[in-house]
Amino acid sequence: MSTRISKEDLEKVIKKEEYVKLTEKMTACILTTETGFEVIGISACANPENYVKELGEKYSREEAINKLWDYEGYKRQAELRGGK
Repeated sequence: MSTRISKEDLEKVIKKEEYVKLTEKMTACILTTETGFEVIGISACANPENYVKELGEKYSREEAINKLWDYEGYKRQAELRGGK
């Protein structure tokens, strides 16, 4: 098992991806992993007139992926230490 986690490793554990427009300028991305663990990323623009759905989804997903790095890192470290 590698000690490094790649972006491809993260993409492999994602089993479900949902996007929700929370307000007129906020988007949420909920990523669900193969174990059922969920992370959420949020994006917002300053002015609702500037809201672009695709950008909201892109940036909220990036934030959710960044959170997933931490959790997968913790999981990998536990696996490398024999679950201790």
